[in-house]
Amino acid sequence: MNREELKRVRIAKRKLAIKRKFRGTSEKPRLVVFRSNKHISVQIVDDTNGVTLMSYSSNSGAIPKGKNKTEISEIVGKQIAEKAIAVNIESVVFDRNGYLYHGRVKSLAESARKSGLKF
Repeated sequence: MNREELKRVRIAKRKLAIKRKFRGTSEKPRLVVFRSNKHISVQIVDDTNGVTLMSYSSNSGAIPKGKNKTEISEIVGKQIAEKAIAVNIESVVFDRNGYLYHGRVKSLAESARKSGLKF
């Protein structure tokens, strides 16, 4: 197994371990983060019904130009929290999706908390 495959296996194991611990319900759905090299996206998922309740991404046109990726993550966290609170979702389970709680993932989570989302 080369280095790239080993890295993918470790990420997959970490992702499954986190997903096993946290399940989203209709009262307390799961906030899932996905980040790529350029963008970051967030979904709020109800695992009991298997439904994505809402999502937001840095691909949407509402993100201003000239910001770095961490600042964009803060904006995405604020927007998803505002959308969730608008439909009476106040508490979620945070699923970092195997990513380390550092950098963009951390800034997204902190801005969602500041905007009123509890996790």
